[in-house]
Amino acid sequence: MDQFEVKVFIRLRPSVLDPAGEAIKSASSKLGVAGIKSLRIGKMIEVKIESNEEDIKEKIDLLCDRLFANTVIEDYEYSINKL
Repeated sequence: MDQFEVKVFIRLRPSVLDPAGEAIKSASSKLGVAGIKSLRIGKMIEVKIESNEEDIKEKIDLLCDRLFANTVIEDYEYSINKL
């Protein structure tokens, strides 16, 4: 079995209001940082996992769909690097 490092990026779907992102956008403006048109908050999860190369995507999709993300309101994407 090979070892992989997977970085999963999760964020609210564009159609879902992001109150935390709006709060940070507003605070940025008050700090004098102008020009921010959109700011959305997300989360990143790092996973190191042993797997066969042909099974890794299936395993990560299962984790994302059932555990990491609320797929009703969140989207995810990931990158996989073989260690």
